Amino acid sequence: MGLAHGTPGTQEAAGLRRTLGMKDLIAYGLAYIAPMAPLTTFGFVWDASGGLIALAYLLGAICMYFTAQSYATMSATVPCSGSVYGFARHSLGQLPGFIAGWLILLDYLLIPALVFLVMAVGLQTLLPNLDRATSLAGLVVISLAVNWLGVAVTTRVSLVSVVVQFLAMFALVALALQALADGKGAGALTAAPFYAADQFDLMKLFTATSICVLSFLGFDAISTLSEEVRSDDRRMIGRAIFSVLAICTLLFVGSTWVLGNLMPGVRISDASSTIYQLLAVQISPFSALAVAWLIALLAGFTNVLPMQVGVSRVLFAMGRDRQLPSVLARLHGGSGTPHVALLFSTLVSLAVAVAMRDHIDTLASFVNFGALSAFALLHVSVLVEFAVKQRSPRVFAHWIVPVVGIAVVLVVLHGMERTALEIGGAWLLIGCVYGLFLRRKGRIALKI
Repeated sequence: MGLAHGTPGTQEAAGLRRTLGMKDLIAYGLAYIAPMAPLTTFGFVWDASGGLIALAYLLGAICMYFTAQSYATMSATVPCSGSVYGFARHSLGQLPGFIAGWLILLDYLLIPALVFLVMAVGLQTLLPNLDRATSLAGLVVISLAVNWLGVAVTTRVSLVSVVVQFLAMFALVALALQALADGKGAGALTAAPFYAADQFDLMKLFTATSICVLSFLGFDAISTLSEEVRSDDRRMIGRAIFSVLAICTLLFVGSTWVLGNLMPGVRISDASSTIYQLLAVQISPFSALAVAWLIALLAGFTNVLPMQVGVSRVLFAMGRDRQLPSVLARLHGGSGTPHVALLFSTLVSLAVAVAMRDHIDTLASFVNFGALSAFALLHVSVLVEFAVKQRSPRVFAHWIVPVVGIAVVLVVLHGMERTALEIGGAWLLIGCVYGLFLRRKGRIALKI
């Protein structure tokens, strides 16, 4: 494609560059999720689950399995950068496809803001004199600069981050096991973080699972890179998705099982800093300080890089299809990145982070609503495309998985806070009105 009129160094909606392999996809997915993710929500999940934190993460992983299966199925059929937006457009039609894109944007636009906030809070805890708004602006500028260089650079940075985070998590688990052996906490690896009769409450567990889902969000974003994979093997995206989910399930369930057994006897004053209080009491103050620095800088910073990549690809796809302003579909002539979409999404994330700087838990609920609602449309897409249209004989993948997936989404949504459901419903209503406007203007009846 030629250069954009009057804009040197940029391209109109040309194709994205195919530079990624399997290793890059897995590194991207793991960096998006972040191996240290359970530590940031440890206290919230512990409180919500009544101490059954390992069970909550296991249920969260099971819930995500059905979504991963549907993503793998659709990515092999519709390899486009718009993720669930492209899948729903292909299977359900233009308007439902737009609504799916609109819903996933609520997730992809807000989750970087959430991570920026977690990082800023961590930095402010370590450096009390540091202004939160100033740290937010600095973090945003640095992450934008790295992503501006292109997705290949982002994935290399992500790979280094993932390795360091895994080493940190393994070291932390080893220290926790040693503390248990020394008689701290439960004094042994018990089944209490999975089940305790006096703590079991099904509705509380659903609420805890809805929080755990946030830690797994990211494997789905691998599908936004479908147009940037070197190989012509359409199943590569699906294999990468399942690999990332399997790795994170083992790490999250295993680490929360061990750390959950250290909780007995620890008095928690603030759910957002539970992990630091736990480590300071049961292991050492130095370990708490080290983890705080890792989460605030390494884990948080490199976690937000693939998040910005994911949302910019969805904006790019929707801009290319004229569902959003077409300027979002411009590609930079040097790096090949959708730089306008990247800049726009970063500014939105910064604005949301500043506005919600004192309401992190509410922001997390909004993110979950967008993701889960879009997942529901993903499952409907699989059901319609294969079960209804093609009468597929693959009962498990094309019939059972999407039906169970829809049921799981509805159950988890039922356990969410009412405020999140109300504001999420308002976002959905705005999207429906805007989608109808696009259809009336003739800007929605486009082919993938």
